[in-house]
Amino acid sequence: MLDVKTLNVQALEGLSPSAVTELAASLIAQLAATQAALQAKDAQIEAKDEEIARRDHEIKFKDARLERLTFQLAQFKAWKFGARTEAMNAEQRHLFEEAAAEDEADLEAQIAALKAEAAQDAKPADDKRRPRRAKLPEHLRRVDHHHEPETTTCDCGEPMRRVGEDVSERLDVVPAEFFVHRHIYGKWACKCCSARGEGRLTQEPAEPQIIDKGMPAEGLLAHTLVARYVDHLPYYRQETINARSGVHTPRSTLAAWSGAAAGALQPLYEAHRAFVLSARVLHADETPVKMLDPGAGKTTRAYVWAYARGEHDDAAGVIYEFCRGRGSKYPADFLAEWRGTLTCDDYGGYNVVIEREGCVEAGCLAHARRKFDELAKAKASAVAELAIQRIAKLYRIEAEVRTMDVMQRLTHRQQYAAPLWEELHAWMQAERGRVPDGGATAAALDYSLRRWKALGRFLHDGAVSIDNNHLENLMRPWAMGRKAWLFAGSELAGQRAAMVMSLVQSAKMHGHDPWAYLRDVLERLLAHPNHRLDELLPHRWRPCDAAPKVAA
Repeated sequence: MLDVKTLNVQALEGLSPSAVTELAASLIAQLAATQAALQAKDAQIEAKDEEIARRDHEIKFKDARLERLTFQLAQFKAWKFGARTEAMNAEQRHLFEEAAAEDEADLEAQIAALKAEAAQDAKPADDKRRPRRAKLPEHLRRVDHHHEPETTTCDCGEPMRRVGEDVSERLDVVPAEFFVHRHIYGKWACKCCSARGEGRLTQEPAEPQIIDKGMPAEGLLAHTLVARYVDHLPYYRQETINARSGVHTPRSTLAAWSGAAAGALQPLYEAHRAFVLSARVLHADETPVKMLDPGAGKTTRAYVWAYARGEHDDAAGVIYEFCRGRGSKYPADFLAEWRGTLTCDDYGGYNVVIEREGCVEAGCLAHARRKFDELAKAKASAVAELAIQRIAKLYRIEAEVRTMDVMQRLTHRQQYAAPLWEELHAWMQAERGRVPDGGATAAALDYSLRRWKALGRFLHDGAVSIDNNHLENLMRPWAMGRKAWLFAGSELAGQRAAMVMSLVQSAKMHGHDPWAYLRDVLERLLAHPNHRLDELLPHRWRPCDAAPKVAA
């Protein structure tokens, strides 16, 4: 048969009629096959076009959804950190933050899922650039779960050998476990002496306890104090939590335990107070706390005064004092023997201390900045925005000197911050001459210019901070606590709270676990020599044992 592909005009001239018929049939068959192939190709192209159109529609839908979720997340974050949260009280803000964390995680999970679908066929990103989850702490107890194949025999019949393993870790928790310490004191007697009527009994004396013949061990006392003054759980909530473990601890009992434990900590608090007040540079601040007045049947306003060693001090520490009022007599009495540099705001109650011989005032630039910040947020003053920009330069220099020693910090400030400070002063004076009296901008400028000497104290002493934010951060537990407790039950209860929080907050400043610190201190306190009491202060404390001893 003729090859259709090699046919030419000359080859067709000598063909017989039957050959021509055969050739025509072959051509018709090939033409039909070509048409079928073209139809199939068209069907494939049409199907691909439909698939592309469908995928384009899905991509547009996902892009629109991704854009909407991203906008919601950005809007949500702006709301979360915006001014609207400032109008909430502490309890409302706490509830809002819990819901906010859930909502934010939900939105981010949806966005991540959409991005993962969009990048399903793309090359995975470099692991080095992907955010990594923080490694779980090494000190946590590990429970190993081994997962091995049911059979380790290869399909070829030969046994396999183990060549490695993959390890994944998941964090779990067991709710607080109550357990009982059994102290068994053996009684010993001499049989021979007893027969002569001279027998005597020998037994180890009972170990001293914070609550004599009481039920709670020091670990439980520490747990109760931490739950109250660190986690801010009222006693009635602790009672409910303990009941879930089958332990009945009425709130009156918990309160009595806390009172006894705090009474034992009183000498340590006094030693800690002496340590804090031995600093040459102090921060001072105060905050209101409600106190119950049973006689009047209502609550009255009391105050917690706080004093912390300088932010750049090598040995950190804070001391709180609970007082019935806000008068100048309270810091005057508490700091009666103290002399040095006091960092504080513009409250006149500190003047009685500052005006003493040997005392110097350091202002808080953060307070001055806030007055401009309020104007800038309201877009009410171009001067305020410029002031914030100039002050920001000073804070950038402060970030550079944070890890330096006192002399290096002072030298660096004098070289880089002092010229900016003089420029800021000249600029504020010039702007004050341009703005009218009685306005908010004038008031903000007047505050800074009136306190200029105190605000610039950090330029003359490397141990002094640029602001009082160090102590303001240490006042936050009281803001959280007063919403949880609602009020202090009495002046003595407020003083007890100040005492415990002074110790636990100082312990946290040194990286100690508050419960481990209080448990160890309460165990050692009764038998510890008074002349070595300083060894138990937060800045010098070293644990004797890493964990409580539990009998097998």
